[in-house]
Amino acid sequence: MTAARPWWALTPAAAAGDDPAVSLAQVTALLQKLGVSGRHEVAEDLLRIVSARVPMAQCTIFSFEGESAPRTVAIGDRSRTAALRRIAQDYVTRYHPLDGCRDAMRAELQAARRASAAQPHIVLHRQRPQDVAHPDYRRVCYALPRIAERIAMLSLYDGWRWLSVNFYRGEEHGPLTPGDLRALEALAPLVVHAVRLHYAGQLFDTDLAEWLLARLHRQHPRLSKRDLDVLRGVLHGLGNAELAQRLGLTLSSAQTYVKRVYRKLGVDGQRELMGLLIQGGRTD
Repeated sequence: MTAARPWWALTPAAAAGDDPAVSLAQVTALLQKLGVSGRHEVAEDLLRIVSARVPMAQCTIFSFEGESAPRTVAIGDRSRTAALRRIAQDYVTRYHPLDGCRDAMRAELQAARRASAAQPHIVLHRQRPQDVAHPDYRRVCYALPRIAERIAMLSLYDGWRWLSVNFYRGEEHGPLTPGDLRALEALAPLVVHAVRLHYAGQLFDTDLAEWLLARLHRQHPRLSKRDLDVLRGVLHGLGNAELAQRLGLTLSSAQTYVKRVYRKLGVDGQRELMGLLIQGGRTD
């Protein structure tokens, strides 16, 4: 990390420079849950693994898709209250555009796209209460839960979606020391790979529609957020009237949106759309 910016890319030397000393039992327990566990168990396990080396109070995992609001993947809380769910919801609906990690994602996007899945480009972003100018964001996400600072471990998934694994340091443990940061760097590859595997499994196992949409969007990046919302409704079996109600459109507007998306994809109806999704999309 440099004085000019609060994020830095993990180097191979940093990742290997300090033995994270994770027990085999902890890793085995984590691996058994990847992709098949309850929604929040992986965040809780990662919080336990990291806290054994660097004390942390909370863990949240978000998926960022472009500039739209992130999705909450999982949360873990070992020393605070049940308010973390509400705080996470406030973050994704109100405060995410103010998060400094957004700047890191934009700046590191091209380097992340050049990296391989086996060795992803991992970025660490450090944010403290004094770094947050917005008073409500600072109060809700840092002051009320008594958070001294946050470390976000960022990696790009499928070339366009950022996964952000956030660990929050409680005020009772004080600021992170240089030794703490070295330990977090050493743990980052384990954390990132675990979350990427878990996320892929969750997408495929519990929300096949989202997995198919993600694959289609990679093949057709010109699809807008509204286009994806329309396709999501079609995949969920909604008729035009139900789609209009879900998206807040008139019936005629919903019909127009569906036809426009079909034209963008070069298909004539739902049958051809399903064939396109199953085949993995076209490469034009």
